[in-house]
Amino acid sequence: MSQETIFTKIINREIPADIVYEDDLSLAFKDINPQAPFHVLIIPKTPIATINDVTEENSALVGHLYVVAAKLAKQFGFSEDGFRVVMNCNDHGGQTVYHIHLHMLAGKEMGWPPYQDKKKTAI
Repeated sequence: MSQETIFTKIINREIPADIVYEDDLSLAFKDINPQAPFHVLIIPKTPIATINDVTEENSALVGHLYVVAAKLAKQFGFSEDGFRVVMNCNDHGGQTVYHIHLHMLAGKEMGWPPYQDKKKTAI
């Protein structure tokens, strides 16, 4: 059973978020610490703690997050120029909220490698 996270509170409207998309399965909202001109988090409404917890049974829900990313890219005009989606897993992967989420970044050209030597602090 998943613990309640800040994302659960956003889904339940217990704390505010700048929501840009919602359907029965997912929610997308602006990141509070944007790393690109357009940076949203796309989350499933059903909590899945990490990528390690993705199963055959919930894999369609994870795929749906990518469908939402494509819709948002088209809606906000980034589908042609391109965008990046990233999902972190556990401490070394940079995950700070244990409810899977896609970071969708757009609005500028992205470099590679995307990592830094300094880790983010946990939320």
